[in-house]
Amino acid sequence: MKISKGTLLIKNGQMVDGTGANAVPDAVVIVDDGYITFAGPVDEAPECTPCQVIDAQGGTIMPGLVEAHFHPTYFNVAALEDLDIKYPVEYVSILAASNAKLALECGYTSARSGGSLFNIDVWLKKAIEEDLIPGPRLVASGREICGIGGLMDWNPEYRKIGMEGLVLLVNGADEARSAVRKLVKDGIEWVKTYPTGDAASPDVNDHHTLCMTFEEMHSVVQTAHNHGLKVTGHCRATEGIKNALLAGYDSLEHGTFMDNETMDLLLQRDVPVVPALYFEYASVIHGPEMGMPQAVIDGHQETLDGGAESARRILREGGRLGMGGDYGFAWNPHGDYAKELSFFVDHVGFTPLETLMCATKTGAEIMGRADELGTLEKGKLADVLIVDGDVLQDISILQQRDRFLAVIQGGEVKAGTYLHHPNTQNFAEQV
Repeated sequence: MKISKGTLLIKNGQMVDGTGANAVPDAVVIVDDGYITFAGPVDEAPECTPCQVIDAQGGTIMPGLVEAHFHPTYFNVAALEDLDIKYPVEYVSILAASNAKLALECGYTSARSGGSLFNIDVWLKKAIEEDLIPGPRLVASGREICGIGGLMDWNPEYRKIGMEGLVLLVNGADEARSAVRKLVKDGIEWVKTYPTGDAASPDVNDHHTLCMTFEEMHSVVQTAHNHGLKVTGHCRATEGIKNALLAGYDSLEHGTFMDNETMDLLLQRDVPVVPALYFEYASVIHGPEMGMPQAVIDGHQETLDGGAESARRILREGGRLGMGGDYGFAWNPHGDYAKELSFFVDHVGFTPLETLMCATKTGAEIMGRADELGTLEKGKLADVLIVDGDVLQDISILQQRDRFLAVIQGGEVKAGTYLHHPNTQNFAEQV
């Protein structure tokens, strides 16, 4: 990905640096050749002669957001079959590129894939990094792994089609090991698995059901770690979460139902969790109009309540949470990513500072790029979001793309109103 050359100065805004620290009321961020060289109070800023100045107009200067559970190939999914057989791979690739562009325009400068049809996200990442298309810095997961008959194995035998485009189905430790080796060849970085079921499948694979054995999960981790890959999993049921932690998973998706023993194990291992709660809320609210059975809606409500309580405990007891999840459904579309942030403030009880730390710093940690991304600190890549307004007073501003003055990647403005009204005056003429 191209790094902007020259010196950029961002001024006249409060800075929320992503570390969880209090905002700096009147801050300056200086960027040299795509990297931050100063981020702090204006009266401590070194002298510089910028070639580009962005006036934050009294708004907020913050790190670019990280979508930690991004499904680039999901698009207006209304039924499970839409995930794998609705469109041919050629069209899904185009949809994924469109979703990536939208994510960047929504202020998400980085993302970790939570699974992708075929290995489209691997090639999407390459296209973004080579500046062929705009999008967030991406960590790819490719196809997912699930036990035969589990949550993701929905195509019945009479269709005479498999699930190979979306998920690798396994039966036993040897097949689990083989599946990971296929993903190694695909070029993925995170292995996504399905240890448990979900409220969407109340009859045979509900949110208290296991979809993989411990032996299968352990084989996945052992093989993935041997090749330098990380492992995550869709974990709702308590036993599935415990199995994932004991098997050596590197993160958990959802982490819904956690007893004290499981919570202690999570904190001991310091494994980050991406709860993805807004999807559950959207499912409860929009379920009736989407024709969801009441059992499914009730399951989502139970999942929402359990997941919110687990998230509160994780943060309160010193654990780590990322933000994002499962956008691309008809009732939870791409572009609504920041609704997750408002939900955590308005319904879960997090402060805006805590929520933004999860959505930036912890997101970068989950990606494995905490040394480069996630906070506004000297030496980090200049992935910056400049917002018209005080996000600590009203975090819902982050849902309004017309309030984004600039979305910056590597010091280069990629989206926002500044693109149409650039301010290029010399800093010395404005102080």
